[in-house]
Amino acid sequence: MDYQMHGTRYVTVRQLPEMPKYDWLTVPALRHMIFNAKDRQSSTGELLAGNGLDCAIIRVGRKILIDIHEFDQWLGTHRDNIDDIGSH
Repeated sequence: MDYQMHGTRYVTVRQLPEMPKYDWLTVPALRHMIFNAKDRQSSTGELLAGNGLDCAIIRVGRKILIDIHEFDQWLGTHRDNIDDIGSH
C-alpha cells in the first residue's frame, strides 16, 4: 500500500519497512533506532547520547507511530554518516 498517496503521515513500526521507499529498513533495525532515540544513562552512570530520532516518534500508550516527514528529515541529517560508512 502506498501510504504517501493516501495522505497518511503516521505509520507503525511494522508498516514503515513495508513501504517501497524504506525497503532497506528492517523492523529490528527500526526498533534499535527507536530504543536509542533519546539520551540515556549507562549502567555505570555515563551519559549516552541519543540519535535524535525522538522528533519522529509518537507514542500513544504502547503503540509507537513514526511521522514519515520527520523521519525523512532525520535521515537527511544523517546522510553524511551513511555516505561515510558506505565508502569504507
